[in-house]
Amino acid sequence: MKEGPDIAQIGSLIGDPARANILTALMGGRALTATELAAAAGVTLQTASAHLSKLEAGGLLAQRKQGRHRYFTLADDRVGKLLESIMGFAASRGHLRHRPGPKEPALRKARICYDHLAGDYGVRMLDSLIEAGSISAVGEGLSLTANGEKHLGSIGIDLSGLRSSRRPLCRSCLDWSERRAHLAGSLGKALLSNFLDKGWARRTENSRSIFFTPEGDRRFLALFPLELSDGAPQPEPDDKP
Repeated sequence: MKEGPDIAQIGSLIGDPARANILTALMGGRALTATELAAAAGVTLQTASAHLSKLEAGGLLAQRKQGRHRYFTLADDRVGKLLESIMGFAASRGHLRHRPGPKEPALRKARICYDHLAGDYGVRMLDSLIEAGSISAVGEGLSLTANGEKHLGSIGIDLSGLRSSRRPLCRSCLDWSERRAHLAGSLGKALLSNFLDKGWARRTENSRSIFFTPEGDRRFLALFPLELSDGAPQPEPDDKP
């Protein structure tokens, strides 16, 4: 008998196409019903219910009841980290699903990865914070600097509240579309929430994409002033509140 963690069991749970689609749909961070997840997986409700039971038993999903409805989410942020890592690895080996349509460019620009910002904007944000000396990067490890505490505090990030959480403050997460790291952890979550609360961006219905308003674009690019990968010019910062 072999000893140690049973990675084959986790692999089989994630490896089924329908279950993979269910897990990907939940990477948006929202709780979804079995009916919604059946549509995302392209299977019947009865089949989806069987998949959900297996995923829950395997520790990948959690559910809660509200009235007559049951809602499903990823079990915790470690599941989100695992899925994004697998996505990044698959993309680096050329295993991509091509689904042409208007949503793909939006997903590559900015999307939610469980609870933090991913895509081109997510990578740009982390690169800018490192370049500005707000975050120190050693290998794959990230840590907030004293300069970063002042910088992020000035834009309304409550670092004392984040530090009281058991969750890591800064964590590197491999981005499947950019194939580089973006910022996860409680700080990554707080920054995305900050953009949404300020009205710079909003969630897109039935999609993981994050839509930035023209004003939100301008302010985001000024706050994180590295050039985009396509060479687009960076905007001039302004002093408006």
